[in-house]
Amino acid sequence: MNSIKTWLSAFRLRTLPLAAASIALGSFLAEFDNAFQWRVTALCFLTAMLLQILSNLANDYGDSVHGADSSNRVGPERATQSGKISAKSIKFALLIFASLCLISGYLLIRGESLFFHLSGLTAIAAAVGYTLGPKYGYTGLGDIFVFLFFGLIGVFGTYYLHTHQLNFQIFLPAASCGLFCTAVLNINNIRDLQSDKLAGKNTIPVRLGERKARIYHCVLLISALGFALIFILLNYKNPWQFLFLITLPLVLKNAVGISLQSNAADLDPHLKQMAITTLLFSFCFGLGILL
Repeated sequence: MNSIKTWLSAFRLRTLPLAAASIALGSFLAEFDNAFQWRVTALCFLTAMLLQILSNLANDYGDSVHGADSSNRVGPERATQSGKISAKSIKFALLIFASLCLISGYLLIRGESLFFHLSGLTAIAAAVGYTLGPKYGYTGLGDIFVFLFFGLIGVFGTYYLHTHQLNFQIFLPAASCGLFCTAVLNINNIRDLQSDKLAGKNTIPVRLGERKARIYHCVLLISALGFALIFILLNYKNPWQFLFLITLPLVLKNAVGISLQSNAADLDPHLKQMAITTLLFSFCFGLGILL
């Protein structure tokens, strides 16, 4: 039982709402254009979940190897660094999940253009490469990759697989989703700022400093709501389309919490809350445009 709990902890299940948010939003937008397909949604969800777990395992192993996860680290215990899961076992799990991603991804995009096949391989490489391989997470590029894969690519890609058409207005809600997901990463990086600095992991908070990183967080949240609002105003039909504003109190609570919380250890609950808020935003936005 302890082994199962350890593996589930390594999977970081609380981050899965982020993967689900972009797929849900892309699928709602497809239904908005009368092109929803259950098969596409199911396979997109499965592939996104597998990619997220793959990324989390790679991050667990990579940060342990490079010293970012150490005894000085604030936040949940990591499986590899604590020794509860061996490096060999993590490597084997990475191979298993990478293979599952390939299978699920192939079932999703078979018959699609070469672009989608290359995008799928790039997604797997990006999932592993955050702290392994090119280690873009150590150069402050993690925010950009999260914005792209959890926002633009996740939402746009899902929408296109449903509709096989381009609608550039989809950029607006896709950007909202990507910015909210980036905010989750930013909370994680503010919490880990001191240990990341010692390990040479130059995240955005390390580069900006703690005060500016908190301001940056508020900018992410305000921008996310702004892009969503612009899309609704451009496609306005009825007041239900503003349903996503139900999440406004949660977004404000998160912004205030991150701005005022001085103890890094106390930031962790805000991370979980922001992940759930992101998923709730996607569902409220999607339901609102369909009502």
